[in-house]
Amino acid sequence: MIRILVADDHTVVREGVKQILSAQSDIVVEDEAEDGKETLEKVLRGSFDMVLLDISMPGRGGLEVLEDILKSKPKLPVLILSMHPEEQYAVRALRAGALGYLTKASAAHELIGAIRKVSRGGKYVTASLAEKLAVALDSKADKQLHDRLSTREYQVMLMLASGKSVSEIARELCLSVKTISTYRIRVMNKMGMKKNAELTFYAMNHRLIDSY
Repeated sequence: MIRILVADDHTVVREGVKQILSAQSDIVVEDEAEDGKETLEKVLRGSFDMVLLDISMPGRGGLEVLEDILKSKPKLPVLILSMHPEEQYAVRALRAGALGYLTKASAAHELIGAIRKVSRGGKYVTASLAEKLAVALDSKADKQLHDRLSTREYQVMLMLASGKSVSEIARELCLSVKTISTYRIRVMNKMGMKKNAELTFYAMNHRLIDSY
């Protein structure tokens, strides 16, 4: 039996995952968590075969939680299930130690197959993601400006590029406006930019956000 911890801040997503998996005799949702803090607490207390982890959660984001999980339980398989397209977070998630990345638009059979593979310690990536990963791991390939950013800086950069204000980001991430302002300054310095519009142009050109 594959015992799963489902970590997502949306109740409807957690219920949807449980409904999809309910017909599988070899998979059971053992527990669930709605933010990073609760996820880590349950990982430390419980005994799971894998974690199904969202990226966008209040407080510590999914990639930061992923790092925390692997520090305490390095052999615990983690599969990312995210609303964000592969271009935004997939390579970064795999580099951080996730064994797979799926978008929430994936078909139910893909999710079930990915859970079975990842729970056994295998890696689950789509063909398109495998290609992106190969390019990212090529030491001769030119590194992108956004590769210089930390996990949190990258998250803030995407939100700024999407048109969100500092106060909106602070509210969404449950952080102070001052903290987000500091992250914005770091992002601008590392990427050599001065205006949010430059971030938007860059992110659109690199397909990190949708173009309109």
